[in-house]
Amino acid sequence: MAKLINPEILLEINHLYKRFENMSAPALNDVSLKLHKQEVLVVLGPSGCGKSTLLRCMNGLEHIQSGEIKLNGGIITKEGTDWREIRQNVGMVFQNYELFPHMTVLENVMLGPIRAQKRAKKEAKEAAEILLERVGLLEKKSAYPRQLSGGQKQRVAIVRALIMRPELMLFDEVTAALDPEMVREVLDVMLGLAKSGMTMAIVTHEISFARSVADRIIFMDAGEIVEENEPHQFFTQPSTERARKFLNIFEFD
Repeated sequence: MAKLINPEILLEINHLYKRFENMSAPALNDVSLKLHKQEVLVVLGPSGCGKSTLLRCMNGLEHIQSGEIKLNGGIITKEGTDWREIRQNVGMVFQNYELFPHMTVLENVMLGPIRAQKRAKKEAKEAAEILLERVGLLEKKSAYPRQLSGGQKQRVAIVRALIMRPELMLFDEVTAALDPEMVREVLDVMLGLAKSGMTMAIVTHEISFARSVADRIIFMDAGEIVEENEPHQFFTQPSTERARKFLNIFEFD
C-alpha cells in the first residue's frame, strides 16, 4: 500500500536560478518543486548536476540570483531573512560530520539547543540521551569523536540536527565518505526517520536505499529537473532517455 502523504506543502521552490562565478553554465536553472509534510524526496543525478547545490540553497548556504523558496508559505529567500533561525527548522547533515573534536558526543549534541535555542541544560541533556539511545549510541555519550567510527560520527551528526526539532531534514550524500560496512547503520537511522513521519530531502548515490525510502524521485541533469516520478515508475520505466542511461549503470534485483 502506498504511503499517504500529507497534502500540506512544507517547502516550495519557484524558478530557482543559481550560477557560480567563473562558470559558464548555471548550477541551477529554473528549478521548481514542492515538498509536502511527511514526504521523503530523493534527488538523483550524475555528479555535478546541481543536487547538492539545491539542498544548500534550501538551507541558505548558497546565494541565489533569482527565484524564491517558501517555508510554510513564507518566503525565506528575501532580504533580511534570519538564516540562523531558519536552520533550526531546516536541519542539514553533510558528508563530513563536522563534530567538535574537543567535545564529547553528548556535548556536541547539546551545544545547539543550549546556545541557539536557550533551552535548559537539563532538558537538552535528557533530549540528547533519548536521541542517542534511538540511534544506538547512548553508551558513547562520553566518548570523543576520535574514538568513534565514521558511521558512529555520522549518526551523532544526525542526532545533533534532530535535537533542534526541525520540520525538515536535508541529507547531502551522508554515506559518501563511509566505508561500505558502515553505510548500513546510517541508512537504517534514516529509514527509521522516514517511518516516523519526518519530512526529508535526500541526495544519495545509494540506489537501493533510494528505492526503499523515497515517496518521490526527482532526477537532475545539468542544473535542471528532467524527470519527476514515483519510485517504482522511475526505476522500472523512467520517462526520459537521460534517466534511462543513468539507471543503466546500476544492477537491480
